Amino acid sequence: MRKFRVRRAGVVRYCTLYVAAALVLFVSLFPFLWMVSTSFKPPSETFTRVPRLIPVHPTLENYRIVLGETMIPRYFLNSVYVALLTTAISLVVAALGAYGFSRFRFPGRSPALLMILSVQMFPSVVIIIPLFIVMRNLHLLNTHYSLLVSYTTFTLPLCVWMLKGFFDGIPRELEEAALIDGCSKFGAFLRIALPLSAQGIVASAIFAFIGAWNEFMFAMTFINIEELKTMPVGLTSFFGRFTVEWNPLMAASVLFTIPSLVFFVFVQRNLARGLVSGAVKG
Repeated sequence: MRKFRVRRAGVVRYCTLYVAAALVLFVSLFPFLWMVSTSFKPPSETFTRVPRLIPVHPTLENYRIVLGETMIPRYFLNSVYVALLTTAISLVVAALGAYGFSRFRFPGRSPALLMILSVQMFPSVVIIIPLFIVMRNLHLLNTHYSLLVSYTTFTLPLCVWMLKGFFDGIPRELEEAALIDGCSKFGAFLRIALPLSAQGIVASAIFAFIGAWNEFMFAMTFINIEELKTMPVGLTSFFGRFTVEWNPLMAASVLFTIPSLVFFVFVQRNLARGLVSGAVKG
């Protein structure tokens, strides 16, 4: 009888956990599902007395409008260009900087690490005016270079700290063996340290890409030319003075979500391992 009670308690506990997980999953996915559903609805089905998740008369008209009658495709390409280039710059600079902090001891090393991390403590709204003045003096306003500089400034600190944790976890003996075999210090970095820190590089790449892909404030402030705007700013074109074009807006939002979603799905395992494996004390 006691064994039966213990077994029943275990079943109840597992059922409770699964129900809670299903509830959290539903709450998390429902906004995305509703966005996808609205993107296929005609305007007459958007505002109804009884909301419907599945459209009665699904249509691709909203996607035709977005792709054929707006500048969303141009905004999309601009976002891809800025996000990929920001990711590449952040990874190159962060890998070199993190390796230097991990392998070399020099005066001011610890204060420099804290100073780098302190950049993450400032909200973007605090420094947007100084950054605007800097970009204006450098004649970088209304160029993608202003976004590359500002995005890299905010993604680089965390990337450095994440990769430093990985480099700290790599035994120095492996690099010393490579040096004995004739590798230079930079060669040991390329052939030993970088391959062994691949998961950390993936985790840093996701952080940099998604941060640059979703950023709105800097793109709204530094870019005023329509042809150079990115997707987050371009989505505001569906907001009028008195009305909002909800159906094309949802279609454009689906297109905006797909790249980061696909990117995350392909590397989610490496992201989880990267965030955990890099958590070593420096």
